Amino acid sequence: SAEMKAYLPAKLINGGIAGIVGVTCVFPIDLAKTRLQNQRRGQMVYKSMMDCLVKTVRSEGYFGMYRGAAVNLTLVTPEKAIKLAANDFFRHQLAKDGKSLTVFKEMLAGCGAGMCQVVITTPMEMLKIQLQDAGRLAAQQQRPVKMSSTKLVVTNAMLSRSYNSGAVVAVPRAASAIQIARQLLQTQGVSGLYKGLGATLMRDVPFSVVYFPLFANLNQMGKPSPGESSPFYWAFLSGCVAGSTAAVAVNPCDVVKTRLQSLNKGSGEETYSGVVDCVTKILRKEGPTAFLKGAGCRALVIAPLFGIAQVMYFVGIGEYIMDNSPLSLLSV
Repeated sequence: SAEMKAYLPAKLINGGIAGIVGVTCVFPIDLAKTRLQNQRRGQMVYKSMMDCLVKTVRSEGYFGMYRGAAVNLTLVTPEKAIKLAANDFFRHQLAKDGKSLTVFKEMLAGCGAGMCQVVITTPMEMLKIQLQDAGRLAAQQQRPVKMSSTKLVVTNAMLSRSYNSGAVVAVPRAASAIQIARQLLQTQGVSGLYKGLGATLMRDVPFSVVYFPLFANLNQMGKPSPGESSPFYWAFLSGCVAGSTAAVAVNPCDVVKTRLQSLNKGSGEETYSGVVDCVTKILRKEGPTAFLKGAGCRALVIAPLFGIAQVMYFVGIGEYIMDNSPLSLLSV
C-alpha cells in the first residue's frame, strides 16, 4: 500500500538514528557484558560490571570501553532497518482483514523479524565480540600476548599510548575489525562470519517474540483514548520494560552465543563444537547460574536502547526528514 511505502523510510531513519544514539550510550555496558559472560571459574578478572569498566579504563584508556563500537555503529542501522521493516511487513501481511492483530500473530511477526535480522546481527556480533574480549584475555595473562590466529592484542602500554594521543584512535581499531573479517573469510569462508548463527537465532527470535507484543500491549495501556497515542514518557517506559524483560528471558542464549563466537580463548578455556555442546559444558563446569552471567548488564543495555528507539518514533525525526527532503516531492 502507498501509505506503507511512505511510512517505512521514515521508520528506517528513526531506527537508524535510534541505533546510533543507543549504541553510543550503552556500548561500555555491552563490553562489560561480553567480558563477564566469557569469564570462567577460577579465572575471574572482573567481579562486576562496574569493576570491569573501571579496570578497562585503567588498562586500556577511556576509548578501551568502545572497542568494537565501530563495527556496531556501521552495522546497527541496517540491522535495525531490517528488523523494523520485517516486523512491519509481517504485521501488515498478517492483518489482511483489517482487524487488529492477536497476540499470537504479533508474536509471529516478531519471530519473522528476528529471523531476518540475524543476516546482519551474526557477523556484526562475531566481530564485535573478538574486539571486546581482547582486553579481558590480555588482563588474564598480564603480559604481551602473542596470538597465533589474529594479532589482536597489543601490550597494554601500547594501547593506552595510542588511545591517549587522540589522533590515531580510530585507525588500529577499524583495521582490526577488517583484519578479523578478512582472516575469517580466508580461513573459513562466509561460514566463519556466521559462526554462532544458531545461537543468534535462538536469542533474537524469542527476543522479538517477547518484545514486540509486550511493547505493543504495554503501550496500549498508556493510551488516554483508543484514537490517541500514548504519552511520550509512556512509550519510553514501555520500551524499557519490554526490552529488559525480553533481554533477561533470553540471556542464557546470549551467554551461549558469546561463548561460541569468541575465537581466542584464554589459557585453559574450553572450546565448544556447537550449541548443545556449549550448554552441557557450561552446566557441568559452571552450574546453571552461569547462564545468567551478564543478565544485569544486558537488561541495562537493552532497556535504554529500546526506550531511545521508541522515543525516536514518537518524536518522528524520520517523518520530518522525509517530509522536507527532495524525495518527498517525487513521491507526490
